[in-house]
Amino acid sequence: MEKIGIVVAMEEEYSEIEKIITSKKSEKICNIDFVEGEIKNKSCILTKSGVGKVNAAMTTQILIDKFDIDYILNVGVAGAINSNMKIGDVIIGEYVVQHDFDITEFNHPKGYITGIGDKVLCDEKLISKFNSSIQKNKSVNYVIKNGIVATGDIFVTDIKMKEKIRKKFNADVVDMECGAIAQVSHLNNKPFLVIRAISDCPNGNNAKTFDKNLELASKRCADVLQKLL
Repeated sequence: MEKIGIVVAMEEEYSEIEKIITSKKSEKICNIDFVEGEIKNKSCILTKSGVGKVNAAMTTQILIDKFDIDYILNVGVAGAINSNMKIGDVIIGEYVVQHDFDITEFNHPKGYITGIGDKVLCDEKLISKFNSSIQKNKSVNYVIKNGIVATGDIFVTDIKMKEKIRKKFNADVVDMECGAIAQVSHLNNKPFLVIRAISDCPNGNNAKTFDKNLELASKRCADVLQKLL
């Protein structure tokens, strides 16, 4: 049976997914909890990294080193920078960029990472599997689309920054972990996919919107995960 690694950042995301895991057993490594069990008879390991790229990278590497996982899903909430996306909509990553990585002084484009390139592609087979499962499921009453995720160690609130990231990378959403998880997965040759539900839209006041919609977006993530599996 294949084993799926699931990485989230925050407690709200973690608790909604933990609710749908059965036959659970827990282990703590480097003060990080790892819950092993099943979702829809699929073996999985759920872990909460904490916010930011360093936390996400460390947790993902432990997940790969300590558990015999076949692929990694990053599941969580995100801010919409594509004006066509609304609260509760879901983005399935085609690829991931790191919008705050900058070595342009050395004649590389913004976001280019030495040894990685300017983006990390999500696994085509996992994208295809997800799209197929959603098409077969008639109960979905919210928007799900494939798109581009831009990661940085910034909770984006500034409208000019939002527009700059959108224009530079053609990204649909911003988050604070996915790029690091994708990079570590890529370096370890582990297939990777990101699922992000919209919690807010950077507009100068979106921290309040984020707080208001965090639970809704977290529940949406758990719902989408169940449909995928």
